[in-house]
Amino acid sequence: MIGKKKKLKKELNLIDVFAIATGSTISGGFFLIPGLAAAEVGNAFVLAYLLSAILLIPSVLSKIELATAMPRAGGVYYFLDRSLGPGVGTIGGIGVWLVLILKVSFALVGIGAYLSLFVTSYNITMLAVFIAIILGIVNYFGAKKSSNLQIVLVSILLIIIAGFIVTSIPFIEPSNYNQMFDFKFLDLMSTTGLVFISYVGVTKIASISEEIKNPERNIPLGIFLALGTAFIVYILGTMIIVGIVPMDILRGNLTAVATVEELKFGNIGVIIIAVAAIVAFISVANSGIMSASRYPLAMSRDHIIPASFRKLTKNNIPTRSLMLTVLLIIIVLLVFDPTKIAKLASAFQLLAFAFISLSVIVMRESKIESYDPGYKSPFYPWMQIIGIAVSLFLIFQLGILSILFTIGLILIGGAWYFFYSKSRVTRNGAIYHVFERWGKSRYAGIDTELRGILKEKGLRKGDPFDQIVMQSKVFELPENINFEKSVDATAEWLATKIPISKEDIIKRVMEGTRVGATPVTRGVALPHFRCEGIDHSMLVLLRTKSGIDIPIFNPLTYQEEDVQRVTAVFFLISPEKDPTQHLRMLAQIAGRVDEESFAEEWYAAKDEQELREALLHDDNFQALHVFHGKKTESLINKPLKEIDFPSGCLVTLLQRGGEIIVPKGNTKILEGDRITIIGDPESMQQLRKLYVN
Repeated sequence: MIGKKKKLKKELNLIDVFAIATGSTISGGFFLIPGLAAAEVGNAFVLAYLLSAILLIPSVLSKIELATAMPRAGGVYYFLDRSLGPGVGTIGGIGVWLVLILKVSFALVGIGAYLSLFVTSYNITMLAVFIAIILGIVNYFGAKKSSNLQIVLVSILLIIIAGFIVTSIPFIEPSNYNQMFDFKFLDLMSTTGLVFISYVGVTKIASISEEIKNPERNIPLGIFLALGTAFIVYILGTMIIVGIVPMDILRGNLTAVATVEELKFGNIGVIIIAVAAIVAFISVANSGIMSASRYPLAMSRDHIIPASFRKLTKNNIPTRSLMLTVLLIIIVLLVFDPTKIAKLASAFQLLAFAFISLSVIVMRESKIESYDPGYKSPFYPWMQIIGIAVSLFLIFQLGILSILFTIGLILIGGAWYFFYSKSRVTRNGAIYHVFERWGKSRYAGIDTELRGILKEKGLRKGDPFDQIVMQSKVFELPENINFEKSVDATAEWLATKIPISKEDIIKRVMEGTRVGATPVTRGVALPHFRCEGIDHSMLVLLRTKSGIDIPIFNPLTYQEEDVQRVTAVFFLISPEKDPTQHLRMLAQIAGRVDEESFAEEWYAAKDEQELREALLHDDNFQALHVFHGKKTESLINKPLKEIDFPSGCLVTLLQRGGEIIVPKGNTKILEGDRITIIGDPESMQQLRKLYVN
């Protein structure tokens, strides 16, 4: 698990995700490739853009699932490592990192194709190096600063492209679309392989998923919006190019979009579209540097490469990983021809997509309960099988040189793993959980790590955690009670609520403790199990000021090794049918217990209601004290059903004197009552404005 000081800041929202994903996608596919695609298959290349988008869907859905389950820096590396093991992870991580470096270099050099339209005397290599350094400096100030630049660049790009599309419609020559469906199938497939890579930038966002707020919402939504935007731009844009530019001029034309503008508006149009192209290539380079720089960080965390690259600045920036990435980009620009090498790297990206689809199959079949993606790919496993087949098919459409280049990257990654990483790594991937069914070993660390990620992600919308806490049973235990007696008291009460006996409850709790399944943290023990025959989770809270000694067992030998004193025991029992929700709520309790404010509020609580409230986050509940002279005086003598609380608020408990009342719609509020209300943070803010002085 990653320590708090080693984590990247979560500072990217939906707009950032959309801008990064869109800016990573709309570049060469729109400004360079149309002419090359037309040389392959004529005006039918528009169909190649359509087909490519369809064929990309399985891989995109698989990558989204993994990113919402494991939002960690390094994207493809992390997914492959945790699913297929560190050997495949190393090959994938190093390979994708080098491919991203080549793609960034290609984008920077690609600026020259459009810059040469109105500037004749310049050194494109040195200009590209200069831009790489500037973008490296921007990224040094953090993902948010880089994303802010990305938002500006993408906004400019989309405005110009929208103008390009709208103003081009009157110039379209319908006869240019004749014979669009007159093509050879293999030529179309070959062109699809060329065009396919134009869309893959949309998935770069996975490598910075650790820095995204609410990843379960923002990653899928951001990628879908970006992919939809790119699809509209590519389809409408290529239709316009075909409709305006004669085919004999279009074939092999590297600046087809500029040619359209020249035919429409002359030099002014060329200059405007050249600005858009330059903005697009800078946008790709910026997002590419951001994404690529997270790979050395992720691999260093796992001891795949030297530890120095995992270091973060006080602002949580992976400076050394960033510097290494920019340095390699500069070397590629100065020593190689990126326009030739980058094209060869496309086959490795397709191979990585195939392994991503395989990773989803492995993670699902491992049956690890803590694997809990916020988005699940539909039509499993056929979607993944199609993703693997499509990626492998397209690889062979790219030619022997691309395949040989991919083999070279595999050999580089494999050699690094066997000669450097293997002796430093002790973990295995989730695939060992699949092998366990065949009598092989498994690696328990992946489950522990995924539980840590669950804790970071928090509850999912609809998880009834707050309601369960407010409906929990509370026991104030006498002094000098041991753990067995506290379990006995709890089991006696639970046996009246769930369809298993007191003896079975005691057996489950004690067995869980013996095998190390009872977390103990900050003076709190968390026994838990799932049960058939119940439809909602139940929570029992025990407090003892004198403390209870909990035996700590070695999970391998089942021998008692230590005793730890706790002052609280929380029993969580959940339905058997929903293991991931059970783990999310367990993680929520553990996360709250870890907060500095919890212990003080727990020990200071004067009654059952305050004990329950201590377990809730302040932004998810509010206790209202009803008195004359306060904002709450308007509630006095009103039935609950007549009070217009903000939507999203739920009145869970009412304390009147020493009595706890579960309120109903006709329960009348009296002066002196204490009302506990839960809800989402936004609703709580509205509630406080209305009723809190």
